[in-house]
Amino acid sequence: MKNEKVLNVLEKILTSFKSGEIAEALSIAVLPRLDIPCSKWSLSNRLILFFSGTSDARGFRQWKEVNRYPKKGSKALYILSPTHRKKVDEKTEEEKFILTGFLPVPVFPYEQTEGQPIERPELEPKQLPILHDVAAKWGISVSYESFQGESYGYFSPGRKEIVLATHDEQVFFHELAHAAHEKVKGALKGKQDWKQEVTAELCSAVLAHLYGRRINDGHAYQYIHHYAEKAQKDVYRACLSVVADVGKCLELITTAAQEDQPEEISTVQPQALGAMP
Repeated sequence: MKNEKVLNVLEKILTSFKSGEIAEALSIAVLPRLDIPCSKWSLSNRLILFFSGTSDARGFRQWKEVNRYPKKGSKALYILSPTHRKKVDEKTEEEKFILTGFLPVPVFPYEQTEGQPIERPELEPKQLPILHDVAAKWGISVSYESFQGESYGYFSPGRKEIVLATHDEQVFFHELAHAAHEKVKGALKGKQDWKQEVTAELCSAVLAHLYGRRINDGHAYQYIHHYAEKAQKDVYRACLSVVADVGKCLELITTAAQEDQPEEISTVQPQALGAMP
């Protein structure tokens, strides 16, 4: 890694992870759920929306109730609706319903409908996150959706987009790191691979320190610990096993940032990197 300041911050974070001297995790503020039908769906169905890049989808009749209709040629998403049947308990003669399976139900995203406008809260932050220009330079769009109950955000390589359910910049850094990792390694694995997640979260922690943003090393430690357990490693060893890729990702991001704003990294003093903004 060429940038000594980046390397110093990385070593500082690794040392703190090894020693266990980690601050208590700060909570991540998420964007509110909208008061719409899909807010009452199951978590798995809400995640289908989230990963489809929308926060509102409804059936044809539900859109008709608010005077909106699917556009010509629009494609439906499919959620799963549980099916039940009634069964009588032979001993108690009590009736109960048991789950028998699921049926696919077509719903249409808001973006593929037209008609009466619907008031929607502004979810984008007043100020876009630092390094947003790096994503734009790489042809990656950044958008915001309401929180769906699990994921704070995701990066979609196929659609070239980052979708966030929070204004927390460290989450944005995490998803930007995934985009950088794709450039370093080529196509990433589709599922949440532990090495990919540890790489992205460690990159995110370093970037937060470098740019003097809201620092949440406690959350980073907990996040990495979760994936390290899957690999039967402790946090420090999990980080060491991906440190080469982390270095490449950080160099790619900081170099792209310096091409437009060369003062960003050079003005950061290493001894002050651990301070809260």
